[in-house]
Amino acid sequence: MVNTQLPPEVKPGQSLPLLQALHILTRDGKLNQDSRRKLKQVYHLVNFIEPLMQAVMDKHAQPVLVDHGAGKSYLGFILYDLLLKQHAQGQVIGIESRAELIEKSRQLAQDCGFDRMQFEHLTVAEAMQSSQLPATVDIVTALHACNTATDDAIQFGLQKQAQFMVLVPCCQAEVAETFRQHKAQTLSNTFLSELWRHPIHTREFGSQVTNVLRCLALEAHGYQVTVTELVGWEHSMKNELIIAKFTGQRKRSARERGLQLLEQLGLTSLAGRFHFE
Repeated sequence: MVNTQLPPEVKPGQSLPLLQALHILTRDGKLNQDSRRKLKQVYHLVNFIEPLMQAVMDKHAQPVLVDHGAGKSYLGFILYDLLLKQHAQGQVIGIESRAELIEKSRQLAQDCGFDRMQFEHLTVAEAMQSSQLPATVDIVTALHACNTATDDAIQFGLQKQAQFMVLVPCCQAEVAETFRQHKAQTLSNTFLSELWRHPIHTREFGSQVTNVLRCLALEAHGYQVTVTELVGWEHSMKNELIIAKFTGQRKRSARERGLQLLEQLGLTSLAGRFHFE
């Protein structure tokens, strides 16, 4: 009887104890209004990831998804609950640098019987060297990984030979800071500096350039890249979704254009950060 009273946002077959533990549902099964936006965003991302997961599962029985900057692991838990729980195959690994969140996630996974979920207290750099993670993974996700954490997740995916990367970048500050440091010099060198002369333009243009460079770098390393919108602007201003599929066809032109862009914009010091070196 309780299931018939569940809010329409909840998908059939979901674990109610999980949704309550994540504070998405209240104890009486009603939707927590503070979590409505978060739930819609995660569901929307799941819709993009589901066909990728199916494509991996069609090739082998034990797909591995690694979620970087997992936080409270909303995404990892819902992905497991909706896509892996019923198949008795596949693994979700959450990577998070805050130890208290890792412990809570481990306990919740145990309480829900999600025995193929793993949580590691690591930075991305540590994850690349950790013996707790497999040598290769299938899907890498990073939802709102701030600033350079998205680039670290890309580096992890490249090292682990990920078939797919699903990225929602956030708070890209590194390029904007480099623009600010060299603003006086570039104002005299190129008219293009008008694009970031004003502080608000520095921030927004820096964000745009960051994601363009990430896409070029992924193409240069053999990925087919799709850029789309995660949810409507009314839900989040940080909603650019980058989906990369490995094809093995490295694009020399993408690397060349990336390096040209770095040079034209006075960002050559960041070539390593964007994996062009």
